[in-house]
Amino acid sequence: MAMIDLDSLSIEELASLREHASDKLFEKVAARRAELEAELDRLAQYGKPVKKSDAAPVAKAKKSDEVKETKEPVARAA
Repeated sequence: MAMIDLDSLSIEELASLREHASDKLFEKVAARRAELEAELDRLAQYGKPVKKSDAAPVAKAKKSDEVKETKEPVARAA
């Protein structure tokens, strides 16, 4: 993989790179998910039926978001 000097890129180029990386990551996650679901279907023939989740995967909160959430004041019972 070619090295990219991020410091030399403009904001527009960085935003484009981020979007491209997000798109590629989404494609790879979708492909892997399809592989795993196919594997579950093959394994289901050997045991009880596998419960599939209809919900989309939830993205993990960023560490910066977690810190903000924990710093909010919490009401205490009297």
